[in-house]
Amino acid sequence: MKLPSRVTVEGADRAPHRAFLRALGLSDEDIAKPFVGVASTANNVTPCNAGLGELAREACVGVREAGGVPFDFASISVADSMSMNHGGMRYSLLSRELVADGVEAVVRGHAYDALVAFAGCDKTLPGMMMAMARLNLPSVFLYGGAALPGTWRGRDVTILDTYEGVGALLAGEMSEQDLDELEHVCLPTIGACPGQFTANTMAMISETLGLALPGSATMPAVHGARRAMAREAGRVAMRILAGDGPLPRDLITRKSLENACAAVAATGGSTNAGLHIPAIAHEVGIAFSMDDLARVSRRTPLLADMKPGGKYLARDLHAVGGVYAVLEALLEAGALHGDCLTIHGTTLEQALNGHPGADGEVVRRQPITPTGGLVVLKGNLCPDGALLKVAGLRKLRFDGVARVFDCEEDCADVVRRRAYREGDVLVIRYEGPRGGPGMREMLGVTALLYGQGVGEKVALFTDGRFSGATRGMMVGYASPEAVAGGALALVRDGDRITIDAEAGTATLHVGDDELALRRAAWTPPRREPPTGVLEKYARLVGSAFDGATTHGRK
Repeated sequence: MKLPSRVTVEGADRAPHRAFLRALGLSDEDIAKPFVGVASTANNVTPCNAGLGELAREACVGVREAGGVPFDFASISVADSMSMNHGGMRYSLLSRELVADGVEAVVRGHAYDALVAFAGCDKTLPGMMMAMARLNLPSVFLYGGAALPGTWRGRDVTILDTYEGVGALLAGEMSEQDLDELEHVCLPTIGACPGQFTANTMAMISETLGLALPGSATMPAVHGARRAMAREAGRVAMRILAGDGPLPRDLITRKSLENACAAVAATGGSTNAGLHIPAIAHEVGIAFSMDDLARVSRRTPLLADMKPGGKYLARDLHAVGGVYAVLEALLEAGALHGDCLTIHGTTLEQALNGHPGADGEVVRRQPITPTGGLVVLKGNLCPDGALLKVAGLRKLRFDGVARVFDCEEDCADVVRRRAYREGDVLVIRYEGPRGGPGMREMLGVTALLYGQGVGEKVALFTDGRFSGATRGMMVGYASPEAVAGGALALVRDGDRITIDAEAGTATLHVGDDELALRRAAWTPPRREPPTGVLEKYARLVGSAFDGATTHGRK
């Protein structure tokens, strides 16, 4: 098949195009070779992405070694770390679409033949995978890796300890000096957050789907072998281009998406997977929703004892076999489709043959719980669904009284002042994909509550979303969202709410007649209208239940 790039270089009328390429240092011999885009979110905005530039350069070496010509370019990233707790968080989720759209524009606009994609933080990973699925060119994904933990008073600590330390400070359980010490040691290297938070969850998904090189998801960011792996990514992209390997749409199937859900459930992974897996499926024309995640989670045992609900970090999982250790344990438990393909064209079952499985500590031989670490709740409070991470929860049922807030800031102020009561269900609404707009992540609030020692004594219910580091009785992604007339818009202070993770229900104890009266009188709150990219996003974005996507299914 003729290479797409030939449209830019063949024929007399392409003389100007060839001149531009020569200005980049290409020779006639180079111009005759395949063109490979090497996309990354390399920047010095956060430590998550700080090492990606070097990895992208190594991938370029691999492409050249395999007979191609690399063209490296960078995409944007908006990191939750720096946008947390203020209006900037509205730009985080929508940055996923900007990454996917931007990579598509460059690769299609320049007619590249293949793609190597690098990402390092929460939204950039699904954004790159969505672009790969959309383009369906020979492609390889590589994660930048997680940071190493710090050490504080004889124990491993991460950025989550600092978030929760703020809550402990406000509760009088930690001194300012202690928090200052923790702040200085909790993040000693570049890389993403080291627990099974969103970045590491999505990296695991990349391996499980077959889009990434085996062993890449859990290798620390500062591990020397990452450079060699990046070069190999360039070589593998060229091999796939030569016809020796599957394309993204060969890899992303309903079965492999279910495998991705099983990997998340088995590790107590991030609730944000409930947004990103459906969005990746959307790019290949597969209808996939939170209901599918719930179905898989119910049949998947929780096997890996990973933070935030458990004990271990990505570094520890890497030491006992990485993602494939989890997948092998799932295969043995009958909870994995072994006939899905890997990036090397073998079946997953073939790839797992002989790989070490459960070590008994990080990945348990006996399930921690018989069902997975995520639960989708249904009920009159969230007819389409809402997500709760149950990994690490001591109690699976909560009865409480609603305390209602129409934005995150109002609730955060109450939490900082500890002006709530045990037994409250803090309802934060109008923070969904369209209502926010942008569906802000609320680790700032949830970590304060946990740090104040009330992570399971107070519940939180929102149409916004959570960090992968969130733990406690925190329910998010409620759909339909309040601005669309979802039931969350009808809740009033003092209403009784029951959250039952075992039954999978979320119930507002208000009669149907009363709810009908409230709905007839309801109008959304007046807010300053969004502008710029937020205005576009609010106009286009769909429900969180289906992945909060912004374009039609192909």
